[in-house]
Amino acid sequence: MIKIDKMCLGMFSTNCYIVHREESDECLVFDPADSGKYIFDTLKEKGLKVAGIFITHGHFDHIYGVDELRNLSGAKVYAGTEEEKLLSDESMNCSLQMGRVVKVTPDIFLRDGEETDLAGIKVKTLETPGHTIGSVSFYIEEAAILIVGDLIFLESVGRTDLPTGSMKTLVNSAKEKILTLPDKTRIYPGHGGTTTVGNEKDYNPFLS
Repeated sequence: MIKIDKMCLGMFSTNCYIVHREESDECLVFDPADSGKYIFDTLKEKGLKVAGIFITHGHFDHIYGVDELRNLSGAKVYAGTEEEKLLSDESMNCSLQMGRVVKVTPDIFLRDGEETDLAGIKVKTLETPGHTIGSVSFYIEEAAILIVGDLIFLESVGRTDLPTGSMKTLVNSAKEKILTLPDKTRIYPGHGGTTTVGNEKDYNPFLS
């Protein structure tokens, strides 16, 4: 069985997700927020090793912990291919404005529809631009898990007024890539609580 756990981290209460098989000592980390060492130490206490680090998008509150976690764990970092520029630009990823500059260079860039098999878990990358130009969602079909970053929140959507954001693009991404998945698929957003594809079809006013 595939399990998903959440750590809520940092000043913006960013959701970091940990995905692993119950019978395995390896896990995948999605959006390590702002405390790579805390995540590493917590997982180590639970007997879990990080097999891969996945980034939904490049905003500072989702990537502050990336390099620290990578250095401690030795795991590779995965991100969408269109997010390279934002990840490497402290103004575009808004870390400069926060007074704590961060840049991240992923080890592997993923394209739409590409599948990654790590820790015995198949993760499919879906390009879902809008919140940022290179935002991606990660779909684990076996467990009906969809990690969307700041694309969709519970009956709402992410902001689009930051660099490379576009509301029209975001809505198109959500309708074409997310709402076409099975209704039971559980959506895990970058902030706040979980929802389902079916719920967002029925109750999200931005996607009607």
